[in-house]
Amino acid sequence: MTGVSLVLKGRVALVSGGSRGIGAETVRMFIEAGARVAFSYRQARGRAEALAAECGGSDLCVAIQRELSTPDDGHSLVAAAVRAFGRLDVLVANHGIWPAEDVPIAQMAQSQWRRTMGVNLDSVFGLVQAAATQMLHQPHTPAESVGHIVLISSTAGQRGEAFHADYAVTKGALISLTKSLSSELAPRGIHVNCVAPGWVTTDMSAAAVGDLELGPKIAAGIPLGRVATPREIAGPVLFLCTPLAGFISGEVLNVNGGAVLVG
Repeated sequence: MTGVSLVLKGRVALVSGGSRGIGAETVRMFIEAGARVAFSYRQARGRAEALAAECGGSDLCVAIQRELSTPDDGHSLVAAAVRAFGRLDVLVANHGIWPAEDVPIAQMAQSQWRRTMGVNLDSVFGLVQAAATQMLHQPHTPAESVGHIVLISSTAGQRGEAFHADYAVTKGALISLTKSLSSELAPRGIHVNCVAPGWVTTDMSAAAVGDLELGPKIAAGIPLGRVATPREIAGPVLFLCTPLAGFISGEVLNVNGGAVLVG
């Protein structure tokens, strides 16, 4: 008995926002599964280059600097990944921003609203548009799926988040985009799914999770009693891109310790 393996040998993946947190663990896990991986970063050049080197260097893993806030930025990132590895089989749209300060809707600046929409939604449109076009026009064997797209949403996209309406709106839109793209692209061999994490120990959530008052309240609202690790999100992302998930498309996979059911 040899066991069951999650293998992506010969496949090329692009992970946006891949230099830290969920993105970095996704990069590592895809490399472990045999894929070649391109990932984007915005500012953390040293961290990104160290991750690429850890994962095998330029033959296996490349870091691409991009500011992702417009559709054109998404197109540009896909083009750079294809230049690096010649094709694209998997897109994981992981990047995003969560303005940490609570802001009532009556006080939310239009600039905050537009920036969150640009980073979390507009650039994802560009990514999926360019990625789907690439996947549909490149060679593939009859035994292979044409491609996989995984969008990273949030529990906030399903139940909302008071004082963070901008973030919740974008993550809800990604769920709708998942369903729309699946209906459109599954007949052409591209699986489109969504992973919706709850609280995860990342740089973005560190201040809230580590707060002496708020942190315990966050944990208490999760049936499993703790926040997730980034690797616990990366694992389901990888699974959705393997043949073991070959009959899954249009799914929103909640990875939140049961929190979405009790909020």
